Amino acid sequence: MIDLKTISTLPPEDLDKVAIKKLTVEMQQEILQLQTLLLANSKDSVLVILQGMDASGKDGIIRDVFTGLNPTNCSIYSFKKPTDLEFKHDFLWRIHQQVPQKGEIKVFNRSHYEDVLIQKVHQWITPEVCKKRYEDINHFEALLKNNHTHIIKCYLHVSPEKQLERLTERRDLIEEHYKHNENDWKERDHWDAYQDAYHQAFTNCNQTPWHIIPADKGWYKSYLVAKLLLETLQGLKMDFPSLVK
Repeated sequence: MIDLKTISTLPPEDLDKVAIKKLTVEMQQEILQLQTLLLANSKDSVLVILQGMDASGKDGIIRDVFTGLNPTNCSIYSFKKPTDLEFKHDFLWRIHQQVPQKGEIKVFNRSHYEDVLIQKVHQWITPEVCKKRYEDINHFEALLKNNHTHIIKCYLHVSPEKQLERLTERRDLIEEHYKHNENDWKERDHWDAYQDAYHQAFTNCNQTPWHIIPADKGWYKSYLVAKLLLETLQGLKMDFPSLVK
């Protein structure tokens, strides 16, 4: 069972920041090579799900880990508030349209879990509906796995102190203003409720395991996500296909 209170938001003290950043760059080069094999075979796909509190560093990971990959078969999708059309469908309708095709790496900046997080915290859905959504999510992820989509679910574990620091920078530094969202401050007031909602999501939707990523230091969280992606691609044991005669 995952208990966020027992997991540090910081990297181990004995890690060398410079060495880890160098290793991350080296892993990116290997990921790039394996990405070509993924496309060449077009039998599998990879879905990376990034979840976390506001200012936990989702955009930073996308910048540090994924922007160096080939855009031919790597893309990012950020889920915002559902549109009127999306609200008229089941909550997974808009998600399913964005899942990766075979041969592709897709990154979700937020995901279907928002529908059992923010909706639960603000009591926009009943506990009964939320429970059914956990079941729907499990079935949905099983469907993707049956279609050879390899799912990497990451929770970016940021401390309330670091979140406050980052939100303050967004408000006070002109070069960070573009990130500022007044609503992030309001959501911060619900910190404990969000932690409980995440705990429930971890407990009820764990058939595909969650990876808790300490997120107070950007260089460490990027390293961990790159490592997960590399290990997933290595596990596919891909070779270049031969010509079909």
